[in-house]
Amino acid sequence: MHAPVPAAPADRLPDGFGVRLDPRVRCRDGGSTLLGGSPLRLLRLTPRARTLLAGERLVVRDAATATLAAHLLDAGLAHPDLPPAAGATDVTVVVPVKDRPVALARLLAALRADPATAGLPVVVVDDGSASPVRADGAVVVRHGTARGPAAARNAGLRKVRTPFVAFLDSDCVPRPGWLPVLRAHLADPRLAAVAPRIVGLPGRGWLHEQEAIAGALDMGARPAPVRQLSAVSYVPSAALLCRRSALGEGFDEALRVAEDVDLVWRLAAAGWRVRLEPAAEVAHDNPTRVGEWVRRRAYYGTGAALLAERHGALVSPLVIAPELAAAAALAGAGGRAGRAAAAGVLATRAVRLARRLARPGERPPLALAAVLTARSSGAAARALSRAATRHHWPVSLAAALVSRRARRRLLGLAVVEGLLAWLPHRSRTGPVRLLAARRLDDLAYGAGLWAGAVRAHSARALLPTRPPPP
Repeated sequence: MHAPVPAAPADRLPDGFGVRLDPRVRCRDGGSTLLGGSPLRLLRLTPRARTLLAGERLVVRDAATATLAAHLLDAGLAHPDLPPAAGATDVTVVVPVKDRPVALARLLAALRADPATAGLPVVVVDDGSASPVRADGAVVVRHGTARGPAAARNAGLRKVRTPFVAFLDSDCVPRPGWLPVLRAHLADPRLAAVAPRIVGLPGRGWLHEQEAIAGALDMGARPAPVRQLSAVSYVPSAALLCRRSALGEGFDEALRVAEDVDLVWRLAAAGWRVRLEPAAEVAHDNPTRVGEWVRRRAYYGTGAALLAERHGALVSPLVIAPELAAAAALAGAGGRAGRAAAAGVLATRAVRLARRLARPGERPPLALAAVLTARSSGAAARALSRAATRHHWPVSLAAALVSRRARRRLLGLAVVEGLLAWLPHRSRTGPVRLLAARRLDDLAYGAGLWAGAVRAHSARALLPTRPPPP
């Protein structure tokens, strides 16, 4: 087991630090109740807090506003709203590389061409390349044999003398201005790492279309806190700006895959914040051949079993409340009786939730509880559909082979789920291409997931878990 990272400091957000409510947050009760975040949270504001949060933006100016801003950030209801940092000169760039001389030269040229990064120290770690790496203007550390990306990043980390370090994989090309946008976030003393959005390099073909829509390293276009069992549960280390003092010894060198997920989760467990900031972008050279693309997806899937050994249920592919799972099972059984029983389970959940949400002396907010139950039911249905077609497709396929009803349902689910995923991107690609790529992606990742579980002799990476308490 890798040594733990240092505990996060108790320092508050500094004066001048701005946060803005997520546009998807719903304000109720005259603005005294906020609903949003992932997992879905309901936050009731005291009259004093309501006064402090007079609009959608809050600027820290004292201990009270710092506490409120921190609560909003940690609940996922608000995000930092900061101008790019001026003169981000306290960063060292670490680049692990193995047998990619052309890509490395392209990355170094991009760093030199961007005024924000042109003068930064760069450490290139040659992880056992067949021909020794040349990198003019950079410190080069060479491993005689390949030790893996975690060991390469750690070797570079040990050379860092600045308070912040930016990890960039050699097949990345940062977009101009990416670093000042990320560097501004590190004004938060409890922020350990912040990641840009990773997009694909321009290209043609259906694989490029798929990567542009649902790239394996693309965590989305919305800013988000990064934590376990949430909408953004990790960020890839292909591009990551970190606080040097938060990393301790760095990545777990025993992991050849999922080492970035492991680091993020260890940071979160130690009380640090990690964020995704898609306003900064780094382009990534994605695979262009089907075989390579499929193998990489399967390889990513094998990491789940390794994470399960270290983090248990946090790696679960299906996060669902037991009563929602029961309602889905009853509805899926078919027939009027099954649907009625499912409705009864959901109604009971809504009533219980309304009682929990009721303020002293007030009637239970049944309408609000019904909305929350409907939203959680929809999320559960999507999670079950995704598990059936991606994480647990071997089970779905086995059921389809022995049951005509299961076969029809699986086929319908695979088509409907793919079409729903296509609708937001219908101006960019056709439904058949996206559907084919999505199902191929799912088959590859699921195969890697199950292969990893078999090698680990453990099913922990396949088992569902319940959501964390609110």
